[in-house]
Amino acid sequence: MNRIPTREALGDEILQLGKENSDIFVIDCDVSKSCKTQPFSKELPLQHINVGIAEQNAVGVAAGLATTGKIPFVVTYAVFGSMRALEQVRQEVCYPNLNVKMLCSHGGLTPANDGGSHQCIEDLGIMRTIPNMTVIMAADYNSARKLIREAANTYGPVYMRFTRDGVDEIYDKDTKFEIGKANYLYKGKDATIIANGDTVAIAKKATEKLKSEGINVTLLDMHTIKPLDRKAVEKAIFETNTIITVEDHNIINGLGSAVSEVIAEVGSGQIRRVGVNDRFGESAPYERLLEMNNIAVEAICEHVKELVETKAVF
Repeated sequence: MNRIPTREALGDEILQLGKENSDIFVIDCDVSKSCKTQPFSKELPLQHINVGIAEQNAVGVAAGLATTGKIPFVVTYAVFGSMRALEQVRQEVCYPNLNVKMLCSHGGLTPANDGGSHQCIEDLGIMRTIPNMTVIMAADYNSARKLIREAANTYGPVYMRFTRDGVDEIYDKDTKFEIGKANYLYKGKDATIIANGDTVAIAKKATEKLKSEGINVTLLDMHTIKPLDRKAVEKAIFETNTIITVEDHNIINGLGSAVSEVIAEVGSGQIRRVGVNDRFGESAPYERLLEMNNIAVEAICEHVKELVETKAVF
């Protein structure tokens, strides 16, 4: 199975879009090699601006371009795009509802050996609290390319997170994606696993293991955290009453929190959140960091089994 970082999709799709539409601009923050936008800068130099290590300025430049009808994509690391430039994203992009896209690589634990300073486990939660912002994390290369294109064709601020490390290929290039609508990978009656980004592959393996043990689970790829596919969550509540969320993010204010809000409003269902348990990262290989935070097949399976047993008692 191919393991490709989703940042590769960032570079490939933005170049294709730029060739198709001269109004698309890339605003780089001096990380074009890491974020895979070097081909764009070489082939479309008139649509590329490198502002240097100045993320706040990048967002301001993008906002200015958006007011003239351009479609700017700010490209940087997640930790800088979501926090260092947060005031500019809020005030200059989201408040006036401008058509700026934030494509941020090295999200979650995938910066791995770079340590806690570069492992951005708060970004999706930060961004989903800002009005007008759409928040997306694709599961693999093909889905990332499709969702970047969807973002380019959708008016308004968008924040997309990408991985530095390779992730399993899940979808083929013909699978359709719609912002705000979850994708079903499996359907079962015993429980529902809702995952996004790099954890979808892990959740998929857990779902297959559980099936081999006689537990049939629905698996949802909730690639869009905001707007959340509320109908899919409600369906999961009514059909299985048991939900496990899996994310490469702080369990506070991320995917698990978004799903929990729906469960609380519906007033039914039980949930277990799998993710980074409100702690900073540290230097270690990516797979080891996932294991240290129990973002692993065995841990997910145990959560499912415990909740299924609890449901059976009641």
